[in-house]
Amino acid sequence: MKIAIGGDHAGFAYKCKLIDFIKDGLSYIVQDFGPFSNESVDYPDFVHPLCRELVKGNFDLGIVLCGSGNGVAISCNKHCHIRAALCFNLEVAKLARNHNNANVCAIPARFLTYEEVKNIVNIFIISEFEGGRHGIRVDKISRF
Repeated sequence: MKIAIGGDHAGFAYKCKLIDFIKDGLSYIVQDFGPFSNESVDYPDFVHPLCRELVKGNFDLGIVLCGSGNGVAISCNKHCHIRAALCFNLEVAKLARNHNNANVCAIPARFLTYEEVKNIVNIFIISEFEGGRHGIRVDKISRF
């Protein structure tokens, strides 16, 4: 599995730890889309390239982090075929994958411990879409 990860300065420290966890702990390929320091940055500059690559099929899932998780999630969801879910606990992360077929996990870094973030990312990655009635609903997301 190939995972794309990015965000902003508020999520930088957790992003660095998650990269090691995903590579070493889960044995998946991970690409860092930035930022590459904890200096203040604008998250869309990192999230949009990540989403473009995810939509192209170059990655299976994305993980994005910022202070509240909202800015990165909103930016991601501007892209067709991206379903970013704000994941603030294990159950929400699991349901985001099971019921919403979310392909991006948005993390509110300022409100969670690293251990919580690691567990949320893990459950997001290992959970699978259930399809069925949920598939019908997900198919309707981009129709309006």
